[in-house]
Amino acid sequence: MGAREAPTLISSVQRAFRLLEAVGAHEGGAPAKQLARETGLALATAYHLLRTLAHDGYVRKLDDGAYVLGERLGSLHHAGQTQALLSRVRPVLGALRDDLSAAAYLTFYEDGEIRVAEIVDSPRAPRAELWVGFEDAGHATALGKCVLRELDDEARREYLSRHALADLTPRTITHRGELLRRLDAFPETAPVTDLEEYALGTVCVAVPVYRGDTLGSLGVSLRTHQSATLEGASARLLAAARRVTRGLSLTI
Repeated sequence: MGAREAPTLISSVQRAFRLLEAVGAHEGGAPAKQLARETGLALATAYHLLRTLAHDGYVRKLDDGAYVLGERLGSLHHAGQTQALLSRVRPVLGALRDDLSAAAYLTFYEDGEIRVAEIVDSPRAPRAELWVGFEDAGHATALGKCVLRELDDEARREYLSRHALADLTPRTITHRGELLRRLDAFPETAPVTDLEEYALGTVCVAVPVYRGDTLGSLGVSLRTHQSATLEGASARLLAAARRVTRGLSLTI
């Protein structure tokens, strides 16, 4: 057999990463000439790459001409941490899916919005048809209502002031007072349900989870013919939520 072919590498990408590493090595920043010298790049090449990186937010040019790392890298770092955390709890979601024959969901309440962080489904346990984004349907989903129940009155009012209670199905709660009454009617430790309020033919149940101080919810969706299993699903969810919260709270 012949020697294995070397992989095709993009040299400009390699140069950009070398520049980022060099910029990151200087706490107070460094000028282009110094960065070019440290990375062995031609000055013109370093300038072109730095200008591109600055345009996209990966580095920032200071008033004195020095370059420091940009905010975009911080966002990537945060996203990487989130991915690492999710990898810890994905097996728990997979076990829920397999045990209940139901798609499993994980959400977080961040920047005033309820956002889906992970969905684990399969052909035998398909996800609910997300025909309306979760950010606009917090009032109609078990996952969203679970988060809203855990918020204090001020945070709830702020959220509801920015989100219309859209009429998604004949079962959707569209009156703010009624929604708040029903949220308060759920016992503090009991799972929250959505009985065809988001989509006809689908029922959901959810419980709260935490990633440090960040509130979230863990839930599953079932077809209406599986409604009899909701009680068993609730007990399974509560146990899984404790494991998810522990996994999300570990330091990376």
